Amino acid sequence: MKVLQVVDGTGWGGTKEQVYLTTRELKKLGVDVHIALNFEYNQMIEKLKPYDVPIHFFEENKPNARYRWSNYKRLIEIIKNNDFDIVVANSPKAMDYVNIAYLFLKQKPKLVAVRRSGRVPSFISKHLKYSKADKIVVVSKQVADILKENNFFPEKLVVIESGIDLERFKPYPEEKLKLRESLNLPKDYKIFINVANWQLQVKAQDKLIQAFSMLKCDNCLLLLVGLDTDKYALQYAEKFGVKDKVIGLGFRSDVPDLLNASDFFVLSSNLEGIAGALLQAMATGKVCLSTLAGGIGEYLVDGYNGFAVDIGDVEAMAKKMEIMLNLSTKEYETISKRAIETAKNYSIENTAQKYIKLFKELTNG
Repeated sequence: MKVLQVVDGTGWGGTKEQVYLTTRELKKLGVDVHIALNFEYNQMIEKLKPYDVPIHFFEENKPNARYRWSNYKRLIEIIKNNDFDIVVANSPKAMDYVNIAYLFLKQKPKLVAVRRSGRVPSFISKHLKYSKADKIVVVSKQVADILKENNFFPEKLVVIESGIDLERFKPYPEEKLKLRESLNLPKDYKIFINVANWQLQVKAQDKLIQAFSMLKCDNCLLLLVGLDTDKYALQYAEKFGVKDKVIGLGFRSDVPDLLNASDFFVLSSNLEGIAGALLQAMATGKVCLSTLAGGIGEYLVDGYNGFAVDIGDVEAMAKKMEIMLNLSTKEYETISKRAIETAKNYSIENTAQKYIKLFKELTNG
């Protein structure tokens, strides 16, 4: 079985994390998996280097990349010359590339498209793009239900939940104070942390900062981790009068350490698939609070293994944060243990096995 993972662009986020992890695990399980990516995608190259995954370059890091014929031509040659059984388009833009490439191929590998949110594609996108896919992977039952309700190729939908790296994201509470010292974080503060690239329409960090500003807590701190949080978090912190209590750290590679140095995780998203960042935080034993966006309600149970609020409910978020601050040690530990057990159901190993099952079904192998 020979598989090509196609990913566009550079940078890092939930989609890129999943592409890396699934590619790594498929390789470990004996799948002949290749990856096609941007010429300048050094992060992905370095992460995959230890696993000897064949890397093909098709996309130049230039403006309007989707309108450059040279990018499509390279992808066509990659697929044509390598006799792949399956091509996986890991994002809507990757699907654009693959769709055009397929017009110029006589032998077309089976095509798997991945949808990571419940945002319903337009009529044109549905029929000109996703109609070509043999299967469409969605990352939660909730996303599948939304797409089925909108008659988005229900016969093609396959639920494969995103997975997390449980070897990397795990609790080490005995290191908490040392981590705070090394990260220059106050030892005696209650620290909330949010991990998400700065996208207000999707991740709603402005609502999170507003909710945090409503807390009556002098020794509380909110860390925002993710691309561009270092650029924009402060202006919203100033707007809501908490500029000394909010820190935007920008993109960081030491997220497991930052989670273990914190007390609580908060997610304010308007739109999610399965919310890998939330599952990572649960895997480290954080007491978490999240909006019920996307498939989050499939595993986060309010008051049992974390706390939940409706999307956009700022006052409810502030009240739940107040409840979290007032948990007894025993209550915190109970919720923490339940969160860890929940996260174990979402290992990347399970995700990879489900992909292999799908690939075998598609190739009758």
